[in-house]
Amino acid sequence: MTTTLDKTPQTVVSEAVQGFREAGQQRPDGKTVTAALLALERDTKRGKQSLPLESLLGTWRLCFSAGKKAKFQSGEPVGSGFYMPKLAIARISFTRPVESEPSLAIANELHVGPLSVRFTGPARYPGQKNLLVFDFTHLQVRCFGLMVYRGEVGSKKRAGQSFADTAIAKLPFFAFFTATDDYIAARGRGGGLAIWINEKREAE
Repeated sequence: MTTTLDKTPQTVVSEAVQGFREAGQQRPDGKTVTAALLALERDTKRGKQSLPLESLLGTWRLCFSAGKKAKFQSGEPVGSGFYMPKLAIARISFTRPVESEPSLAIANELHVGPLSVRFTGPARYPGQKNLLVFDFTHLQVRCFGLMVYRGEVGSKKRAGQSFADTAIAKLPFFAFFTATDDYIAARGRGGGLAIWINEKREAE
């Protein structure tokens, strides 16, 4: 079953973000949001639109996710996704550790009840196809605020190469296709789609 949008993709995603933030607010269903994301992804690729790195920097909360089956089939969008439950808080952040240098850092964390898991590592944004590549190198696990594990994790595919010299094909990445002050959206290397909302606005 396909889904035809009766609003612009940007409007649908904005309504999804607003509905996620505000309890009781009506929000588009999973099929409609997925169709909107597919349309935005297609339009960005067709227009060869480049997203500036500055539009991705900051801390973002995962709002909506769709699996790799979300795609265009015979010219029509298919697939569905789901809104993240409010009890599970997943955040991702992209920062410049040193403002004057091009290197980036990524942090990905999940909070469920008293448990929190946080992965961190280097990232880079070469500017090709809006790909942000990264590699998680450290892991922290806390429970009730107490550190229960801290250690290194590593990619075996790099075979001793530095992160800067590792080919994109050997690294995980996000292919971003939209970025506003309110939200960003991308497809991951595994094929899934996601929307993250601006953490600062979430706190307002």
